Amino acid sequence: MTRPSRPAALPLRDGVAPSCLALPQMRHVPWRTVLDLLAERLPRLSRAEWAARMAAGDVVDEAGRALAPDTPCRSGQRIHYWRSLPEETPVPFREAVVFRDAHLVVADKPHFLPVTPGGRYVRETLLVRLRAALDLPELSPLHRIDRETAGLVVFSVRAAERDAYQRLFRERHIHKTYEAIAPAPREAIAWPLTRRSHLREDEAAFYRMREAAAHEGRAPNAETRIHLVEQHGALARYRLEPTTGQRHQLRVHMNALGLPIVGDQFYPTVRRGPDEPEDFREPLQLLARALTFTDPVTGQARRFESGLRLAGM
Repeated sequence: MTRPSRPAALPLRDGVAPSCLALPQMRHVPWRTVLDLLAERLPRLSRAEWAARMAAGDVVDEAGRALAPDTPCRSGQRIHYWRSLPEETPVPFREAVVFRDAHLVVADKPHFLPVTPGGRYVRETLLVRLRAALDLPELSPLHRIDRETAGLVVFSVRAAERDAYQRLFRERHIHKTYEAIAPAPREAIAWPLTRRSHLREDEAAFYRMREAAAHEGRAPNAETRIHLVEQHGALARYRLEPTTGQRHQLRVHMNALGLPIVGDQFYPTVRRGPDEPEDFREPLQLLARALTFTDPVTGQARRFESGLRLAGM
């Protein structure tokens, strides 16, 4: 079975889209009713619970019509349903819309808030919050930043324009600037410097990345330009300009220079695993500060700057 994308006509509930269960074209459908299908294929809920969901109007067809428990099951049928979501620990920081027009939404994401649903986070994500607040069911992020990182995230408003904007990121036509607070350098370094390396998943911990050693013979796949902006005592402010967009790239590159970003729970050592409770008092001091590009839909020169500030110095 496949799970195709949700038709635009179906509404969001609290910013969350319904899930979809789709039957392929079949000569013989082995389920007499939609309830039979749901009870067998999605057994996390009992048959009685599915029947109650259907009675409450939480299971619909492509046109949004409620499906009754005795609705016949048909070849090629698509069934949409809203899940009951578990309680989530609220992220006690709010996002802000930096820019909005008919094509784009640019938001300032706070620390600790994921961009998209996944794992234990659904409602407490930037995408779901913005869909609910702005009533934009087709809103979709054009890129990601780490849950621990704060700052700018760009969203496409219209599905038909999404690929044109995503191509900017794929083809590296967007200039991204980050800011970080980290230890001041202990030795003389010629600034700015460029860090190039091959990043790969850490075999000892799937949620971390590491630089490949020289003997592994891996070609560089990550590049960051690093500037020292100012220094106050033991800490310094850095401007980071990534050319590539590997997972945890900035965090790994700064750590490799002996300058781990303040508040990093994964580098150089793991202080809290990804499933452990957050300490909201100690955010990662990394901010997606600015984005510059030429809009492929309107032709306008775009520059967006975060209104957030790091508090590490």
